[in-house]
Amino acid sequence: MAQAIDTVTFKRILIANRGEIAVRIVHACRALGIESVLVVSEADRTTLGAQMADKVVCIGPASSSESYLKISALMAVATGTQCQALHPGYGFLAESEDLALACEEEGIVFIGPTSSQILSMGNKLQARALAKLAKVPMLNGSEKVIDAHHALVLAENIGFPVMLKAAAGGGGKGMKIVRSAEQMPSLFSSASAESRSAFGDDTLYLEKYISNARHVEVQVLGDHHGQLIHLGERDCSLQRRHQKVVEESPAPALTQTVRDQIRTAALKLAKAIEYRNAGTVEFILDGDTSKFYFLEMNTRIQVEHPVSETVSGIDLVEEQIRIASGQALRFRQEDVIFRGHAIECRINAEVPSEGFRPSPGLITKWTPPTGPNIRLDTHCFVGYRVPIDYDSMLAKLIVYGVDRLDAIRRLKHALDYFEIEGIGTTLPFIKFAITHPSFISGEVNTVLVDQMIEEMALIDRKGLV
Repeated sequence: MAQAIDTVTFKRILIANRGEIAVRIVHACRALGIESVLVVSEADRTTLGAQMADKVVCIGPASSSESYLKISALMAVATGTQCQALHPGYGFLAESEDLALACEEEGIVFIGPTSSQILSMGNKLQARALAKLAKVPMLNGSEKVIDAHHALVLAENIGFPVMLKAAAGGGGKGMKIVRSAEQMPSLFSSASAESRSAFGDDTLYLEKYISNARHVEVQVLGDHHGQLIHLGERDCSLQRRHQKVVEESPAPALTQTVRDQIRTAALKLAKAIEYRNAGTVEFILDGDTSKFYFLEMNTRIQVEHPVSETVSGIDLVEEQIRIASGQALRFRQEDVIFRGHAIECRINAEVPSEGFRPSPGLITKWTPPTGPNIRLDTHCFVGYRVPIDYDSMLAKLIVYGVDRLDAIRRLKHALDYFEIEGIGTTLPFIKFAITHPSFISGEVNTVLVDQMIEEMALIDRKGLV
């Protein structure tokens, strides 16, 4: 692997995001000798990212629609501060073809794929079509569904249960499991309305629903010179409301044959669209048959990217910046060596015992864990007031072990020493989840968290916790 640190051509980068990912990008900029310009809302003037960035520009009020989601305002800041590139992080406008196109038109480098690549993967129906052309394994599904009656006819052909899904988005919005014909009218109406509200588009389609499903995704990196590699796979099966809770790499309980096949399938799709920069190809794996099927492609850095960094030794955000500047990848696939096991858990400002209700407020105590093989990505500190306006994630705790059981042991130790006061957090639930027998054994699926929540509530009612 190449050891030399190349000089990056960017002098100044605009960071169009907030929270821990903004801090993460500031660190990468510093490591590469690049000035960072961070946009903040009025609610984020005192965040850790605002304290660290070289320049901070307030872009508007707390409301995302009036600040972080205003493309015209972002472009004005980027051009006004003479930024050569823009990093969108994740969430907000990270997968917006409109933002990527606006950057292209202004001569500002979008640190991510092209606007056309974002568009091709952003619409799930179009992504399915491209995956089919690339001969990537697909779930039995449909094209655009016209109405509830049409959906019912298609579902009966596919076979219940099925999943109604929004063509325009992800993150669990506009997704409904339909287990019988009787449920279709009401769930179709609900999914359609939810999709329209979240994405301004109520187009739905159907896919076969797998009950014992695992969520396995592959991290890919592509440059402008036709080189494309993967950084292994992650298991993100522990999810609540389709939002990931715990992620790990490598994925447990996979045979080497399936592991190789899923990595190859991801590269096939990425090559088919000549993908550049960092991206993630996501799959559903049937726990009963070990067969896997294409789910979607995320055209951005992922929240869970640190576990891939930890086992591969490659800084993904730095590589994103290098690729965007036109540099070739500094390593080939055979140069990437995976070592050990990494696990990440997300700590949120929510109260598990009260249905995970949001818990904004002032952090009065913040004692993070430290020690060998422990990493904490966060924007929080004592005295920070967690706003109610944004996602509730406070931190990502990442640990590394020589193997999976060693990583779990280290994670449990780190969680025992992590103290946060002043607000409710998901720390109690995370501690319960990572010591659950099903998690320890690696026999996880996408509905296990719901089971854990019920078990924890039962124990709590009996006064055992």
